[in-house]
Amino acid sequence: MPTPSENMLFGMGNPLLDISAVVDKDFLDKFGLKSNDQILAEDKHKALFAEIVKRKKVEYHAGGSTQNSVKIAQWMIQEPHKVATFFGCIGKDHFGEILKKKAEEAHVDAHYYEQNEEPTGTCAACITGDNRSLVANLAAANCYKKEKHLDLDSNWELVEKAKVYYIAGFFLTVSPESILKVAKHASENNKIFCMNLSAPFISQFFREPLMKVMPYVDILFGNETEAATFAKELGFETDDIAEIAHKTQNLPKENEKRQRVVVFTQGKDDTVATVGDKVIMFPVLDIDQNDIVDTNGAGDSFVGGFLSALVQEQVLEECIRAGHYAAHVIIRRVGCTFPEKPDFR
Repeated sequence: MPTPSENMLFGMGNPLLDISAVVDKDFLDKFGLKSNDQILAEDKHKALFAEIVKRKKVEYHAGGSTQNSVKIAQWMIQEPHKVATFFGCIGKDHFGEILKKKAEEAHVDAHYYEQNEEPTGTCAACITGDNRSLVANLAAANCYKKEKHLDLDSNWELVEKAKVYYIAGFFLTVSPESILKVAKHASENNKIFCMNLSAPFISQFFREPLMKVMPYVDILFGNETEAATFAKELGFETDDIAEIAHKTQNLPKENEKRQRVVVFTQGKDDTVATVGDKVIMFPVLDIDQNDIVDTNGAGDSFVGGFLSALVQEQVLEECIRAGHYAAHVIIRRVGCTFPEKPDFR
């Protein structure tokens, strides 16, 4: 099993500073929030971010889907530090400084494109009891520019250093041209390019850029809802998850040296994956429903665990086992956080 080296895993996406705090019903009502929800911030929510940081016990974490996954992969690997590289756009501001510090604490080699036009993206987690209402303000994360960052020699060298690439589908809304450049590099050099369907709206409203990247995708992740929407958009005419996985595997592919692998998680139900020409079910780890604190980071952490085994060239079954372990740890905690060390065997 090869030992991981620095910058072996490359991630690119929307970096958000996660700000979580316990709030009350009055706070939710003031900003028109449901107790358990995920929304993008509108104008009426702008003041929320200034107000939530004044609450007692505010916690800050480096967040955003892709950054969460590479952070978990790094945590699973432990040593050496900086196995994971991360690119994304932030603002030159206080929240940006906190984000840089948090990425460093997670031992991720983050190289942010910093600009002045938009503030650093944030995601407020407004916690009431067991519920959390998430309000994301992408802001600077939307401003990533290929020619200002990815194309620079010093940054592209880090891309070339990697063996495994992971980009969540969310980034298709920001810089599809950056995704394509990385995906083509991976394909031409027989490296592994991974992507995530991320959310139903990606397949619905960003199908064109998604399908431009799909021929370069070696491993595709998603959950059962995203898989169903993807199948509907592509006219698969089935809602059987195993059949959707099989049909997705057989979509056109550039690098024929690698057969596409499709992995769909289904919450507490079995994870579905294509193994060769077969579709196999992998049961998740048992958990008492009362131990589940927050399932929000489950998908990101599954991918992170999977990637940690993938960069060590482990077989698919082992990658899925590592993914299940990471998700099992994260759903028992608030936010996408983890203990100091994993106890994965």
